[in-house]
This record gives sequence, structure tokens and C-alpha cells, in this order.
Amino acid sequence: MLQPKRTRYRKQHKMNPKGIAVKGSSISFGSFALKSLEIGRVTSRQLESARVAMTRYMKREGKVWIRIFPDKPITKKPQEVRMGKGKGALDHWVAVIKPGRIMFEIDGVPEAVAIEALRLAAQKLSVLSKTVVRADYSE
Repeated sequence: MLQPKRTRYRKQHKMNPKGIAVKGSSISFGSFALKSLEIGRVTSRQLESARVAMTRYMKREGKVWIRIFPDKPITKKPQEVRMGKGKGALDHWVAVIKPGRIMFEIDGVPEAVAIEALRLAAQKLSVLSKTVVRADYSE
């Protein structure tokens, strides 16, 4: 699963992402992409699960680009622990997603295969998304 090699600080504030994605909102590498429609968090486990679902459906053909990276640490306190005593230990990593963010890109497979692979990947993620096609795409 994806996670940073090292970070400057072990724990981060929660923060409220506002607005729409400006960076990473257009298709750069592939011909087909999965684009977010809402604000949310995608865990490293969800990303890996979506990647596996796509590559299995594509039968290891074509190329997949993952355009998001889980670089935000999420902490959690153990079960049945009293309130207070500081922030919990690191539990997992997430990528913060804004509407309009391109999450995955695919190239090198037919359109029907790419769209179905992206649909399978979208089912694994916790944010609503849609499939988009590059404007200058032609078979």
C-alpha cells in the first residue's frame, strides 16, 4: 500500500477542504480517467483495491496512472480508552480529494474495456466519481 517514506511531522490537523480542484483536474497521461465529483478522503487500502480491480479486468494490458497519493496521516485512539491524554497513534494514510480531481488514468486498451475497468475501480472508492475521456481521443 502507498504511504510516504518519511514526513516532517507524525500527526496533522484534520482540515476542511473547500472549493474545487484546480491542480490535477485535467487528463495528462492516458486517454480515459476517473474524476471525483465530491469532497472526501480515499485511504491507501481503497487505492490499492481499485488498482488491483482495474489491472485484473484489463488482464495486465495497457497502462494505469495513479494521480493521487495518500500523504495525510489519520490517527485513532484504541477502543474503550477514556477521553483526553492527547492525540491517538497513527492508524492509516489518506489522500484528500476535491471535486474535479483526476484519480486514475488508463491508456492502451479499447474504450469499452477502459470504461468498465474504471467503473470497477470507482466501486472500491469512498467518493462519487465519473469516467471522462480525453477531448482529442480517437480510436
